[in-house]
Amino acid sequence: AAVSWYDEFQRLYDTIPCVEVQALKEHNDQVLHLSFSHSGCLFASCSKDCTVKIWSNELDISLQHSSNMRPYNWSYTQFSQFNSDDSLLLVSGVFVGPHNSSSGEIAVISMENFTLLSRVRNKPYDVFGCWLNETNLISGNLHRIGRITSCSVLWLNNAFQGIESENVNVVKRLFKIQNLNASTIRTVMVADCSRYDSPDLLLDYEEQLAASSTTTCPVFDLGSDSEEEEAKPKQTPEPAVQELPDDGGVRAEDGLQQLFDDIMEGRVRPAMTETELETKVAELFVRNRTKPPELNLLSTDSNSKTKYLIFTTGCLTYSPHQIGIKRILPHQMTTAGPVLGEERRSDEFFDSLDHVIDIHGHIIGMGLSPDHRYLYVNSRAWPRDCIISDPMQPPPIAEEIDLHVFDLKTMKEVKRALRAHRAYTPNEECFFIFLDVSRDFVA
Repeated sequence: AAVSWYDEFQRLYDTIPCVEVQALKEHNDQVLHLSFSHSGCLFASCSKDCTVKIWSNELDISLQHSSNMRPYNWSYTQFSQFNSDDSLLLVSGVFVGPHNSSSGEIAVISMENFTLLSRVRNKPYDVFGCWLNETNLISGNLHRIGRITSCSVLWLNNAFQGIESENVNVVKRLFKIQNLNASTIRTVMVADCSRYDSPDLLLDYEEQLAASSTTTCPVFDLGSDSEEEEAKPKQTPEPAVQELPDDGGVRAEDGLQQLFDDIMEGRVRPAMTETELETKVAELFVRNRTKPPELNLLSTDSNSKTKYLIFTTGCLTYSPHQIGIKRILPHQMTTAGPVLGEERRSDEFFDSLDHVIDIHGHIIGMGLSPDHRYLYVNSRAWPRDCIISDPMQPPPIAEEIDLHVFDLKTMKEVKRALRAHRAYTPNEECFFIFLDVSRDFVA
């Protein structure tokens, strides 16, 4: 956006915070997340000490309130988000259930008097949860179907869960999505498309897109000594469902049933492992039991009422390597009306995703630009030509953390990836790195 190097120097010098003015020492364990209110007057902090603290963001920062979540069996608080009018705070945490099973829970706190208004279960805990509008929030649940096949259900919850009437839904099922190969839905967030037309970002991606005629997306490595740009191959996304060839008019299901019968009666030895067989059956099942997408995401002229539910998912392994996008239609934005299942045919068991972005690596962070048009994604890449034969053994991940930018209007990657951070944890210990995006900076 700068027109000269002098302007750019001034912008960096004037607006990058570089002087520590205050140290807040009220937490007594790791601080995991900070979130600011939309007005900027308040912020909330989550920590492994199992409290959420709410601070007043004056010249001299002061603690307004602290909620200890340990009495509710929480292990720690991990994430928070203010609703659009800053009247409520969503707090997400890790909950210790029976037999030490690790699940999650979401609590809603009133900003008026800091009372706890409601709590909803959230599984797995790294769904985190998010606001859909001022009074409704989204949580997740997970149901096992097989050893590596499961089903994620996304729920719409009222923030106020007092019993008004037996005819009013407090919760409603939004979507039900099948997960293959040990993957699950995590990190849900909502993009409001009505904000696209008043962009806050200064970068003009259209021009940048026109200027880059190459098909590869170069990577700037800000962390290494080398100044050369590394070329990054364009990834072709794997199809989520492999088409099975039909043999002479025999339906694939019939062929599969015959194969099962042969295996069970010992006539043939299965050529596939148990895991591969389960995935093949799940793919067949989901192909015939999935409600098709409502509309083409890119075909609508009016974005005024559209919202996108965005989350990490996968189809090859348990580590999140895809971004799933599902349009939320106006009638789905309230807990009123029929719950899921009442309005669908019995053979439409699962919902399909409207769009999938393949990252070819382990996704470790996502954030939206202030205008909700651009999705920023942190990832650690897999080796270029890796093949995943066991979903429980994902490929090794790179130490470099790549930052990608996707335009949610065109669903394309639009900005060269930046590399500034390194991480050394292996796949199974790899944790989330939250990002936040302002008009000028990504933190």
